[in-house]
Amino acid sequence: MSPEALRAALAERGSFEGVRLAVTRPSEIARAGDKLRAWVSEERQGDMSWMADRIAWRSDPTALWPEARSVVMVAENYGPSADPLRLLAHRDRAAVSVYAQNRDYHDVLKKKLKRLGRWLVEATGCEIKVFVDTAPVMEKPLAQAAGLGWQGKHTNLVSRDLGSWFFLGAIFTTLDLPADDPHDDHCGHCRRCLDICPTAAFPAPYQLDARRCISYLTIELKGPIPRAFRAAMGNRIYGCDDCLAVCPWNKFARTSSEASYWARAELSAPRLADLAELDDAGFRQLFSGSPIKRIGRDRFVRNVMIAVGNSGAAPLVDTAVRRLDDDAALVRGAAVWALEMLDHARWEAERRVRSPREEDASVREEWRA
Repeated sequence: MSPEALRAALAERGSFEGVRLAVTRPSEIARAGDKLRAWVSEERQGDMSWMADRIAWRSDPTALWPEARSVVMVAENYGPSADPLRLLAHRDRAAVSVYAQNRDYHDVLKKKLKRLGRWLVEATGCEIKVFVDTAPVMEKPLAQAAGLGWQGKHTNLVSRDLGSWFFLGAIFTTLDLPADDPHDDHCGHCRRCLDICPTAAFPAPYQLDARRCISYLTIELKGPIPRAFRAAMGNRIYGCDDCLAVCPWNKFARTSSEASYWARAELSAPRLADLAELDDAGFRQLFSGSPIKRIGRDRFVRNVMIAVGNSGAAPLVDTAVRRLDDDAALVRGAAVWALEMLDHARWEAERRVRSPREEDASVREEWRA
């Protein structure tokens, strides 16, 4: 069976608008393992210990599943209909990364891959395993080897017809399929993605220090956000789209009508004042079926309070004060900083009363700072 036959089958299965498919072999990403080891050796993964824990599997897909003979890589467009960076000027509103404004892509894309995979098994008798960002699989190097795009200077995959806006999934199979040609790099001299990064998370082109990345800070980091990066976060409360949004290849990508169908309007420009009041039950209800739910209420409201501190909005002072009584020390600490940024006199008054009786060391440190 050829990749062309697979693509025809993909089109026949329905609900695959904006999806691209290509094939590679598990052995085609040998050099990616060396790059990953070098990255981990410099501790640029931060809290993401799982990047190092299964580095052997990530480096070699045949170690993950020795029977695999081919990898079918799938890219699904989620291009936005408007420039997501425009919201950054509205500081009393929350900026949520475009992909997280939709239903959880792990669920949506995996269902499509399983549907395609079932057909593949029925048609050929092969075995398959389906992965969508939930296993030690290096999707980006595999996708580049399959010809779906290339890893740009921002380390994300770029496609000439999908730009920088797409999800990746993989079907490992025992079927020996003809492989597509790998993709060349077309970034040229452009460095827009590097220059726009608010926290200078790119030490050099094609290198990412996750510890400085706003996506890492708002999603993966479990503790307080380092003070050095808080002002640069602005109103970004979950992820960061800056480096993706400025990629010039986006002009060739069509807006995904299916992504728009799954988009949730209440997450396109939510009010910080509303998000800051969420308790655990309200958080779970609002983000049911959303990838945001995985970080939990406390980490999420921590992010919201950093945005509150950056808002410059006087009406949010009382919001910050209320969160000083939050049950979660992580939230209280962020609220201390938010209040200090919004109203230093009010912060000083609250500090005199609250700091002596605060039991958590990290929150006491916020008051001292």
